[in-house]
Amino acid sequence: MPIDQHGALQEQPFSYKAHSDGKLFVYYHGKHVRTYAGKEAEKLGKQLAAATPEEEQLLLARITGNFKRGNERKKSRS
Repeated sequence: MPIDQHGALQEQPFSYKAHSDGKLFVYYHGKHVRTYAGKEAEKLGKQLAAATPEEEQLLLARITGNFKRGNERKKSRS
């Protein structure tokens, strides 16, 4: 059973990396999409540490929001 309505999170497209300076970087298919710092990064880090892999994907999808709405570039046809 898919963890989300469309099954897109099954591939686990989101990842994150916590840095020693307190910043948390979120990636989608290896591309940086969001950076969190301060208390927001600390809170998110605690939530991610306690989450299962499926919950982690849902949480990362929720916090990144709708970043792909209208700002992605289309590949040019060659």
